[in-house]
Order: sequence, then C-alpha cells, then structure tokens
Amino acid sequence: MRVSRAETMMNYVVLGAFALFALGPVLTILVTSVSAPLGQPDGFYLSNFVEAWTVGGFGRSLGNSVVVAAIVVSLATVLAIGAGYAFGTMRFRGATPLFYLFLVGMMIPAEATIIPLFFDLRALGLTDTYVAIAMPQVAQSIAFGTFWLRAQFRALPTSFLEAAALDGAGPLQALVRILVPASRPAIVTMLVLVFMWTWNEFLIALIMAPGGKLRTAPLGLANFQGQYTAETALLAAGAVIVALPTVILFLFLQRHFIRGMLEGVAK
Repeated sequence: MRVSRAETMMNYVVLGAFALFALGPVLTILVTSVSAPLGQPDGFYLSNFVEAWTVGGFGRSLGNSVVVAAIVVSLATVLAIGAGYAFGTMRFRGATPLFYLFLVGMMIPAEATIIPLFFDLRALGLTDTYVAIAMPQVAQSIAFGTFWLRAQFRALPTSFLEAAALDGAGPLQALVRILVPASRPAIVTMLVLVFMWTWNEFLIALIMAPGGKLRTAPLGLANFQGQYTAETALLAAGAVIVALPTVILFLFLQRHFIRGMLEGVAK
C-alpha cells in the first residue's frame, strides 16, 4: 500500500509538532542557563555553569551518583540476564509463580516500602552507605530486567541453543557466547533505562542517606534550588549539569537503544 505525498507531509507535520512540544522545555532551560544572572547586563554567560558547579558542590554529588549508578547498573544487568535466561529458556517446577513474584517487584511502588526498609537497614547499621542507596534500586531494576530479557530470550530461535549443545557448549557458555551477543540491543536498552532511573532517583537517596554526605545529583540540585530560588540562570545551569550524563549516554547508545525498543514492541 503506497502512501500519498499529502499523507507523508501530514505525518511530518504532526511529528514535527510533537517534537517541538517535547523540545520546547529543554530549549527553554538551555537558553536560560546561559542568560544573564540577576544584576548583570544581557549577554551570553557560560560562566553560569562554572559558578553553579562551584557553589552547588556538584562534583561530589555527581561522583556519588556515578558510584550508585555503577553498582545498580552492573549488578542489575548481570542478575537480570541470568534470571531472564532461566525463565526464558528453561522449564522447571515453580517457574510461573516465581516469575509472577518478580512482577510484583514492578507493581509495588517504592513509597510503600521505603519507611520499613529504612528501619531495617538502620537496625543493620547500613544507612548513610552506598549499599543502602543502591540495593533497593537493584531489586527494582532486576524485576524489570527479568521481565524484559525473558521476552527477549524466548523470542530467539531455539536453534541457537540446539547448535550450541551440539558443539558441546554448556548453559553458561551458550548464554555468554551466543544469546548475550544476539540480544545486545535489548540489553543496551535495559542498561540505558536502568541508568536513567537510577540517576534520577530522589526518594531512596533522600531517605537512606539522612546524613547528607552521600547526596546524589538530584538531591544536590534540590539543595542548590533551596539556596538560589530567585536565580533562574544558575538553577537552569545546575539542571543542565545534572542531566548531561544521561544525555551523553543516550547519544552514544541511541542506535542500540532505539533498535531494542523497536524489537521489544514487535515482540
């Protein structure tokens, strides 16, 4: 079925309108971040980023976020690959109820469990540590990752595993050498999503690190906002600094991310 030129133009018009609607707030923040601070003449002020970085102490908060994100992304990816492989390719007793138990982890919001979890971790002496901030997010990310990769591994041809078995490869070798490379777009998509969720997490870091020494990037931005509520240029510069790592990661991995999302929709 051929699409007429008018329909094609209308599609571009609609997509362009939605793109402008989505990019409008982003462009507004970027323009504001280089605008003149209060009391300064109009101009282009890249110095806003330097001042926001220095005054807001974003170096420490970004470093804390990097550590937490590295822990969450690495552990969640490895564990989700293993769980997704088991649920997607193996048949064992209790697989269905156990998989539904994983799904429960996606359905229960963090707000419902964060207070009891805080008291449990405080009793163990783990509050104000990277473990307290990272492990709850690891548990949440494993639930999604297992659901995502189970569908991916089940969609792969069974001939992959059969050929690996004929070549003498064990289950672990088949996973590492065959299924993981074949599932790279889906794994990269999961990795990017988990990183974004971890980087933007506010509540868990706020509750689990009450001392403030392990303040992550969103908490650092909130604290900076409390100090400079009237200085919109510096606030916008701080917001750009906090969002920049996520944007850079997406730009580097966008090809695999988009491919993984499209494959996930098809499945």
